[in-house]
Amino acid sequence: MIFESLENIPKTFGSKKKVPCSHTRRRSNMMLNPLNLKHLNRMDENPADMITLNLEDAIAPSRKKEALQNIALFLSYMEHSDSFIIVRTNPLNEGGAEEIAFLNDFGFDAVRVAKVKNQTEIAQALTLLADDKELHISLETKEAFEKLSTLRIDERLTTANLGILDLLASLGLPQSIVALGNPTVDYILSRFLIDAKTAGIHPISFMFQEYNDTETFREWCEHEKEMGFESKACMGPKQVKIANEVFKINEYEIDKAQHIKTVFEENAARDINGFMDEKYGFIDEPIYRDALLLLQQVNTLTSESTQRSEM
Repeated sequence: MIFESLENIPKTFGSKKKVPCSHTRRRSNMMLNPLNLKHLNRMDENPADMITLNLEDAIAPSRKKEALQNIALFLSYMEHSDSFIIVRTNPLNEGGAEEIAFLNDFGFDAVRVAKVKNQTEIAQALTLLADDKELHISLETKEAFEKLSTLRIDERLTTANLGILDLLASLGLPQSIVALGNPTVDYILSRFLIDAKTAGIHPISFMFQEYNDTETFREWCEHEKEMGFESKACMGPKQVKIANEVFKINEYEIDKAQHIKTVFEENAARDINGFMDEKYGFIDEPIYRDALLLLQQVNTLTSESTQRSEM
């Protein structure tokens, strides 16, 4: 916990500033309401890979300044968090520009700007944002959906979050189509994934609103993992636990990749780059490269875990 008690928290900002997040795990992105001080107070022990402090839709206009002050106060007394901390601001022309300017000197990892439409807004956000922080965007408009593959004008834009309900409203489509197996939703997910990957942007799938329906949430996570997603927005600890389980790299995948690496390199030493394997069928260089990619991810996560244990 950041404060031992919430009854007598300081009235002025502290001077602490957490170090930038060092891990690359992005399985779960948990949304927190900064008006809930109990949740803010546990940012430093939250199991989510990413935490988004939300200043936008969930906060009434009359309380946005209070929410902003709460974020700044708790960040200024937090020395460490194993989660990647993001602040989701309002649209730039609806207070977001001022929120970024106010928060720049505090200790967090990224700003996420709502309802971005074009490169001009990306450029404006980058101009406002401190150099040591990433820029994330909420993809919630038909304009951004159409242009996603062209939006990465700077390497600091690293991540896009699919706000599917706002996007459907922008497209004039009903929210009722958000169901497993719906072809329109699958098209939206597929195009979002491919366009983001084409641009070098990490895509995070949408938030499932039925918090207590953990079975359907798990089905969504499994479906999206099969599509190629690595990350899911989460409403709370139940969803975080499921997302962390589903999107982790399992032992079967690791063993398969290691086997492919071994047998391909043995055959390549004999100038054979394509062959039938008894366990996994035909193996050639593209399959080998895919195995190397997965093993590289595993090695990175293992190295990060070792570094944290030695701290």
